[in-house]
Amino acid sequence: MLNPNKFIPKAVEEISQEIKSDRAIIALSGGVDSSVCAELAYRAIGERLQPIYIDTGLMRTGETERIKHIFSHMNLDIVYAKERFLAALKNITDPEEKRNVIGETFIRVFEEEARKLAADYLIQGTIYPDRIESEGGIKSHHNVGGLPSVMDFKKIVEPIKDLYKDEVRKVAWALQLPEEICERMPFPGPGLAVRIIGEVTEEKLEVVREANLIVEEELLDRFCPWQTFAAVIGKGTGVKGDIRAYGWIVAVRAVGSRDGMTAEALELSWDALKHLETRITSEIPRVVRVVYDITPKPPATIEFE
Repeated sequence: MLNPNKFIPKAVEEISQEIKSDRAIIALSGGVDSSVCAELAYRAIGERLQPIYIDTGLMRTGETERIKHIFSHMNLDIVYAKERFLAALKNITDPEEKRNVIGETFIRVFEEEARKLAADYLIQGTIYPDRIESEGGIKSHHNVGGLPSVMDFKKIVEPIKDLYKDEVRKVAWALQLPEEICERMPFPGPGLAVRIIGEVTEEKLEVVREANLIVEEELLDRFCPWQTFAAVIGKGTGVKGDIRAYGWIVAVRAVGSRDGMTAEALELSWDALKHLETRITSEIPRVVRVVYDITPKPPATIEFE
């Protein structure tokens, strides 16, 4: 069993030994994994660390503003790269190719920022389940299997690569990070792109972003899921105002888990599900159908792609 008070000084020392007197950037998403890495790295190399947050355009409502607020105490560099990511994803429908494109685009942006700072190392919050799923051929995580084979860094440093999500949270509490970070719900590195089946478009992004906000508002506090979200899974026929409408189908997911390796769908009340459907179809006119995914992991994964 992980002892955070032993893990922290060991991780700090290892980061210090790897980076020595050089500079490093850290991929900071605002999730618990990257936040823990940022704190460990700051303790190891101090001002030679530059945290960088990339706004890919694949973020939830208010995500960038929230990150700015939470990390206002740090010299956070925000890179706006929506057009670049959407251009890279154009016409791509295969989930693995999508993840690989996102992973490569992330790295290329980080390389450009690192060159400006003369930083030779990239620190990122890869955790053990990311490695298992990528190396096991289940799906490529953008920060593992989705990385390009050639990168302009001396090394990618992954301080928590052997930890499960619940262990990372223990380390976060021991580091005295804010509760909002310690207990933050997982959000995939590729963002809303893996909550869209098929090609990522501006229209699908608008729909899935609005639907995710409604799902989080309705389910987070009431049912305390390990993870909950909405996904756009295709189009179907519906009726809006007595007129045929061909619109989007939104799937809702709410699961309980300990470490993300397995998960069970939560048994939501009928009233909660009906209220969700009513809000989504009325507040997002382009949606004609809402379904609830009851599949556990395995055989499904938690995210749709």
